[in-house]
Amino acid sequence: MSKPRHFRDSQIALFAPDEAPAGPEPAARQPSYIRDHRARLRERFMVGGADALPDYELLELVLFRAIPRRDVKPLARQLIEVFGDFNHVLSAPPVRLAQVPGVGEAVVAELKIVEAAAHRLSQARVLRRDVISSWDALISYCQTTMAHRDTEQFRVLYLDRKNVLIADELQARGTVDHVPVYPREVVKRALELNASALILVHNHPSGDPTPSTADIDMTGQIDAAARALDVTLHDHLIVGKSRHLSFRSEGLL
Repeated sequence: MSKPRHFRDSQIALFAPDEAPAGPEPAARQPSYIRDHRARLRERFMVGGADALPDYELLELVLFRAIPRRDVKPLARQLIEVFGDFNHVLSAPPVRLAQVPGVGEAVVAELKIVEAAAHRLSQARVLRRDVISSWDALISYCQTTMAHRDTEQFRVLYLDRKNVLIADELQARGTVDHVPVYPREVVKRALELNASALILVHNHPSGDPTPSTADIDMTGQIDAAARALDVTLHDHLIVGKSRHLSFRSEGLL
């Protein structure tokens, strides 16, 4: 008579052996030099914060959970070398991350979780608040969300009559130097949300936030369509890697 087959007999591992297990790190299986290095790095972070660590060491802390038993310093350095800095590693597309040797599903997931947490924290500082009086927080949110993208994105921030942010919507994704925008859809969505004002935001992956002729023309079209329906276009922000440009401040609106 054959032995009854239990569920555990047929289970398949969800991750490769060098990626995140379901429970805490098994210290007994971890070489002491790795265990000691991780403890020192965590202590430095807790005492001095992120400013006490270079980008590759901050990245190591993120990788610890995804790769619990291996030295992750070489991978952290390689990721920084490929993408440039900590922020660009976090915002890199999963497909590009997976092309780096040593990066598996658990690593990609861990990086994307940290990126999502950063976006959620930045958004919380502006959502449901008067964005005109929280302008610096708004700029910080836009920089966090869009500055390090390698393709253009176009967002619309919808405001109520008190300039409180009621919706932040990604309208379109494009290429490295173009994103399709449809003024009618932007204004139609404002009516659906009962919004009274808009702020347009898009990024320039080149890093230079100088508006193109197409940017200026598109902004004029949205402004005209919004005015016709008594909706105010407060500004159009273009986000570069280290600076931004405001159409309102530049006299373009």
